[in-house]
Amino acid sequence: MSDSQTVSTAVAKLYDTYPFPPEPILDEPPPGYNWRWNWSAAYNFCTGRKPVKQDIRILDAGCGSGVGTEYLVHLNPQAQVVAIDLSAGTLEVAKKRCQSSGADRVEFHHLSLYDVAQLPGEFDLINCVGVLHHLPDPVRGLQALATKLAPGGLMHIFVYGELGRWEIQLMQKAIALVQGEKKGDYRDGVQVGRQIFAALPENNRIVKREKQLWSLENHKDECFADMYLHPQEIDYNIDTLFELIDACGLEFTGFSNPGFWQLDRLLAKAPDIIQRVESLSDRQKYRLIELLDPEVTHYEFFLSRPPLVKSDWSEDNSILQATPELNPCLDGFPSKCIFNYNYQVINLSDPELEFLQNCDGNLTVGEILATVEITLKQIRTLLEQQVIILTPL
Repeated sequence: MSDSQTVSTAVAKLYDTYPFPPEPILDEPPPGYNWRWNWSAAYNFCTGRKPVKQDIRILDAGCGSGVGTEYLVHLNPQAQVVAIDLSAGTLEVAKKRCQSSGADRVEFHHLSLYDVAQLPGEFDLINCVGVLHHLPDPVRGLQALATKLAPGGLMHIFVYGELGRWEIQLMQKAIALVQGEKKGDYRDGVQVGRQIFAALPENNRIVKREKQLWSLENHKDECFADMYLHPQEIDYNIDTLFELIDACGLEFTGFSNPGFWQLDRLLAKAPDIIQRVESLSDRQKYRLIELLDPEVTHYEFFLSRPPLVKSDWSEDNSILQATPELNPCLDGFPSKCIFNYNYQVINLSDPELEFLQNCDGNLTVGEILATVEITLKQIRTLLEQQVIILTPL
């Protein structure tokens, strides 16, 4: 076998041994939401408007045990969903999960990302979470996915960050050294890793990091193995991340946690420094941020294939003539205290609540303003918070 085939075989063996993620299989839709998997919410985040169509095609590229696949189906009731994975054993878990919860609009394929060209047609939304960094050739994998993204489509990506995973890398290497010739025996590796953790002093840096971030999930062997025993992993920094992105020919639409990537979050007390770095490119600013706050364990972002039309709501008339709807990823409505698309608490005023109760997708903002005493400034705030989604005239 080629090196790539050897790695792929080892990765498949890991997930056949420990299907991942190990979430319980339910006989009902999964709880809550991840807005990145909701087409309307994700499209609005990237473009500032509601998508024109809902009957889209979605590809879950590297679906694992189907946790994300299940959400993609339930959060997008008009979509056709296709899911692929390299591990046959994990794919069976994904099928069982989706069948159990009624997510019956999924077409599963035992397929590598490299071979995605075998699937017919293009996709409006491609979801690829926690996969590319486990490929022997991530560039080849992302390029293959890019060829299947429809014009105006979005790709949601999640890859590891090297700065926030430094301790994980050390433990991975330590377990491999102890295992020696038994490396690749994943059950033995879990046993070795747990024995090492149990023996290390409580003030050990690796132990402290594990307890701080990972221990709650890593009590499951599946999670422990995925984190510390994976046979293939490439961790990124901003420079290498954008090398990967540039190689695929798609446009970087933005990080899905934009608040983290704001310089004033870190340097608000040093306006002279902020002024000095204003001339830096966006990528240089991103690099500066992660150097100053090296807690970055992963990067989560959207790519797009042009043309992706973005709406400009700077003119009052454009908002007044638009039709507002509630963001589909809200919790607690109708109430004056709600969770927004990102599970952040928002306290609504009486006029804001009354306005939102009239956002039925039929009335324009101007028509609602004729009966509700609310200002355009308040409506812009709701728009910026992504509580509402607008459809242009």
